[in-house]
This record gives sequence, structure tokens and C-alpha cells, in this order.
Amino acid sequence: MPIFASSSRSLSAESIVLALEGLYGQVVADDRYDPMEELVSCILSQHTNDKNSYPAFDRMRALYRNWADLEHEDPSVVASIIASAGMAKRKTELIQSCLRAIREERGEYSIDFLGSMAPEEAMEWLQELPGVGPKTAALVLCFQFGMPVLPVDVHVHRVSQRLGLIGPSTDANRAHQELAGWVPGPLVERFHLALIQHGRGLCRARQPQCSACPLAADCDFARRAA
Repeated sequence: MPIFASSSRSLSAESIVLALEGLYGQVVADDRYDPMEELVSCILSQHTNDKNSYPAFDRMRALYRNWADLEHEDPSVVASIIASAGMAKRKTELIQSCLRAIREERGEYSIDFLGSMAPEEAMEWLQELPGVGPKTAALVLCFQFGMPVLPVDVHVHRVSQRLGLIGPSTDANRAHQELAGWVPGPLVERFHLALIQHGRGLCRARQPQCSACPLAADCDFARRAA
């Protein structure tokens, strides 16, 4: 149970989800990727937004349907293809290193085996890969394997912090641990998607629209902003 802000005591994960879905509707996840594509696309999306990362990934995948071709391609060529996603040289290095590590460990470019692991074990395995932190690992396990692992992106982190679900100095990595036992497994995906929608909608980083927020009565941030 969150303990950082007094307002959080009147909130539950279910009440938050229902309030936000009442405002925005229930968000449906994009299921266009398979597990390997999800993993690589998440690495590519780091430190940028979907508007930049999705087209870059689609261009790269269209040219490299075979993961082996991508792993062994000249890094400068790959970097030029994904340039719009930012940090292209570094992301190319991480993607190619990740592919190499999977091939060397598993003998193939597949992470389907993760579906038979416990979530904690799968999280640990993924985070041993180059470029994979808790958010990327959680995204893969939540959306590709249906595991009750909550991904904390910038929107989930900001909204959770404002609601008092995590502490004011809690970083995104620590937030994964603090929220893990609080959001019930069946609600994890809906909670993640609802908070993203809210972070992009009313609860923006700048000029949040607290007066229109259905959670304002239980939010210390909204009270301070009033």
C-alpha cells in the first residue's frame, strides 16, 4: 500500500483505473509486434517518443526481416536507418549486442521461452541483456506474455507521483518495485495504459488540467495547484 501521501489512502488501483477509463474509455494495447520485435522496438524507443521511434523501427524491420542480417549489418548503416529515433549510434550498438547475446545464449533469435518462466525470473533474465532495464523488460512481459508486471514509463511515473502512490524522490526504476505489489495482477495492463492516457491528456508535465481531473479530490498535487 502506498504510504507517501495522505491522499493515496483513499485511492485503490481499481478506483484509479475506473475513474480514468470513465474519462478516456478503455485503452486497447497495440498488438502488432511479436516478442522479439517488442524487445527491439522498446530499446529503440528509449529517450524518445512513439512518433519518432515507431517509424524508425518499421523502416528497420522492413529492411531486416532476418534478425541475423540486422545483427551483422554495418552499424553505421543501421544508425542511418534509425536516425529519427535519436541516439542512433548508441541504440544500434545496444540492439546488435542484444541480438548477439540472445543468439549466443539461446542458439536462436527468440525469447518465446520466457512465457514458461515466473515473472521475477523472466524479469531478471531480460535485464541481463544489453540495453534492457526494468521498463523494457516489463513492457515485453506484460504485453507479449500477459504477465502481471507493471511497466513504469514517464507518464506512469509522473501520475503515480502526483497521486502519492510513490514518493516524491522515487525514480522510475524504484517505482517498479514500489508499485509492483500494489496494483493487482489482473489490472496491471489497464492501469499502465490508463495512466499513460492520463499523462498525455490532463496530467501533462506542464500545465496539467487538475480542475477537470476525476482524481483531483484525492490528489495532493491538485490541492496544491488549486
